[in-house]
Order: sequence, then C-alpha cells, then structure tokens
Amino acid sequence: LRAVTFSAMHTSKSCASSSQNYCYDVFLSFRGEDTRKTFTDHLYKALRDEGLTVFRDHEEIERGEEIESEIEKGIRQSGSWIVVLSKDYAFSSWCLDELVMIFECRDKSKRLLLPVFYHVDPSDVRKQSGLISEAFCMHEERFMKERDDAKRKILMDKLKRWRSALSQLANLGGMPLQNIANG
Repeated sequence: LRAVTFSAMHTSKSCASSSQNYCYDVFLSFRGEDTRKTFTDHLYKALRDEGLTVFRDHEEIERGEEIESEIEKGIRQSGSWIVVLSKDYAFSSWCLDELVMIFECRDKSKRLLLPVFYHVDPSDVRKQSGLISEAFCMHEERFMKERDDAKRKILMDKLKRWRSALSQLANLGGMPLQNIANG
C-alpha cells in the first residue's frame, strides 16, 4: 500500500463545499463478512496511521442514521476510494450499489480510485467468470422472479450497471493480493 502516494490522496481535513476539499481522504468499500476483521482493519489502521481521514461504514455512521444515505454521502465527500474486492463482494447488492456510486462520482471529478483484488483474480472480474459469474447468476435469478414488468426492467438495468462498474474496476491498475500471506 505504500506504493500509493499518500500525499496525493491527502486533502483538507475540514469538510468544505469546495470541489477540492472533502470530509474524508479515503472511502473504503469492502464486503464486511469477507475482510472487516482482517485485511480491511489492517488497511484502515495503516491509512489512519498516515494521518488520513477514512470513511468506513461501521465507524462513520451514527446510530439512528439511515445507512444508505450516509454511505452515499461518504462516497460523495471522499477525496479518493479504495475498493477491496474480495471473493464474495459481487454477491452483495450493497457493495455493487456502492461501486456504481463511486464510479458516478469518479466520472464527474476524476478522483483516485484504487482497486485491491483480495484473493480475487482481476481477469475473473474483467471476464466476469468464476465467483463473479455465480454472483450475477444469483442476482439475475432473483430479479427475474419480480412479477411487475416495470420493476423487473429496473432491476435488470441495475444488473447491467453493476456489470459495467466491475468491468471498469478490473481495467484500472490495482493491487492484486492473491495467495499472499497476510495480504
């Protein structure tokens, strides 16, 4: 991770309205069940030790707040994003929705987006094979059960946006951490 220039990620600590000042230096997107107590905790600590402010879902969301809107706000108010793509990331509709939001923000502002392929082959993500394929089959099967044609169309469009976001992510220069002891 030290290969990432932390000063390039570092922005103002205050949450200003200027497009170049953000509330958070980094937004961490990850599948909690896969990496919260392992790799992501270590990454979070390393970023904090470098003096960066980091949005991580269970740390930054106040009790009683609406999770989805707080995550969306965290994404918008971050100067950069790190996506930890683990084996079950694509099985989570929350994670995939986050990824789409991240790309929407990135397309508007060209902020840094760093993918970390944690025990996932980037080519599986690019080709959407292996576990990624299984995840999309599961989502598609669930969406096809929707009886309302209009809702089913909306869900299938969402599936296309998820696929596109994963393909874009796989095409970015990232950090593949396959079969590496202690990540």
